[in-house]
Amino acid sequence: MPDLHTPAPGPLADLRVIEMGQLLAGPFCGQLLGDLGAEVIKLESPGRGDPMREWGREKPYGRSLWWPVVARNKKSVTCNLRTPAGQQLARDLIARADIVVENFRPGTLERWGLDYDTLRAGNPGLILTRVTGYGQTGPYSPRAGYGSIGEAMGGIRYTTGEPGHPPARTGISLGDSLAAVFATIGTLAALHHRRNSGRGQVVDAAIYEAVLAMMESLLPEWGITDYQRERTGPVLPNVSPSNVYGTAGGDMVLIAANQDTVFTRLAKAMGQPELADAQRFATHSSRGEHMAELDDIIGEWTTTLSADELLATLHEAGVPAGRIFTARDMFADPHFAAREAIVRLAHPEFGEIPMQNVFPKFSETPGSVRHPGPELGEHNADVYGTLLGLDAGRIAELTRSGVL
Repeated sequence: MPDLHTPAPGPLADLRVIEMGQLLAGPFCGQLLGDLGAEVIKLESPGRGDPMREWGREKPYGRSLWWPVVARNKKSVTCNLRTPAGQQLARDLIARADIVVENFRPGTLERWGLDYDTLRAGNPGLILTRVTGYGQTGPYSPRAGYGSIGEAMGGIRYTTGEPGHPPARTGISLGDSLAAVFATIGTLAALHHRRNSGRGQVVDAAIYEAVLAMMESLLPEWGITDYQRERTGPVLPNVSPSNVYGTAGGDMVLIAANQDTVFTRLAKAMGQPELADAQRFATHSSRGEHMAELDDIIGEWTTTLSADELLATLHEAGVPAGRIFTARDMFADPHFAAREAIVRLAHPEFGEIPMQNVFPKFSETPGSVRHPGPELGEHNADVYGTLLGLDAGRIAELTRSGVL
């Protein structure tokens, strides 16, 4: 285990973050800040901690393989925020921090005496980043809000899936993750403002708004033309060719050649250059109108080639194309290896654990994955002893009373 007192590499190495909350929307924001070098101190309830410690169980270990990722680079301390003593410990830690990240329901911090006005009284530069389902204001703000509900409200669920079938979802917690990314962007912007003004502020990130931000022209399409986007399966309306096509060996390859010049190159690579001059395929709009016919023509060609042959032909022609990657493909791919997109860390139980690396990359101050998610309360003595100056006796007393 690395020396946790050694400044971490990364552009945020001079910052201290107190992470409160659980599951994904807040903790993923904390992970991103930690990836970029910030010291992240995660406050967890004594006894059980963040439920993410138990999510994503995999045999034969019976332990979460998600926790080592979302809690990487963090220090874990236990703190019962429902007790006055725990609330005071939190205030003492926050007084020495730059950023607080939390994803409780609106009003929770206020009930605990951890409202922003109280916290910034002794720390005027404090940035409080709050991630919730619906935001801190508005009629829905008191509701419980999970990522899936935010995806539904933000519009992406309605447009995801096959025509004629109920809305589908992606295989990841997209709403939570998007909210965390927007919360991180907001936190970094607030840091920039603090550098100029010396003042902190509240960053209010809502899951449904993070999803809504990704919905392209969905709102003006309805507001101006009454056009409602519907579920279209693997394609986008009027964007063609951009689809998944079969090969001779049964593999699937995605081809994205909807731009005029790229489609011309595809047609030439297919040995059918006349397709690019045909009136029904000559422009972006006309190809969109004749999408089904064009997909059939392309599919007839792709199924005469193996995936390797097809991709070699398309790449040589400058046509964007690629396999549909699984985790197995990622481990075997030379580009993943060359970019160090996957990092492997020592783990006390798993021996070695692979996970995605830090993105984006920096030329001067790269982020890093320094250690996987910690054990519950692993850093109690380190944080409370070193940072707050509590002696072993006081820490033991707080532990016996259920505060730690």
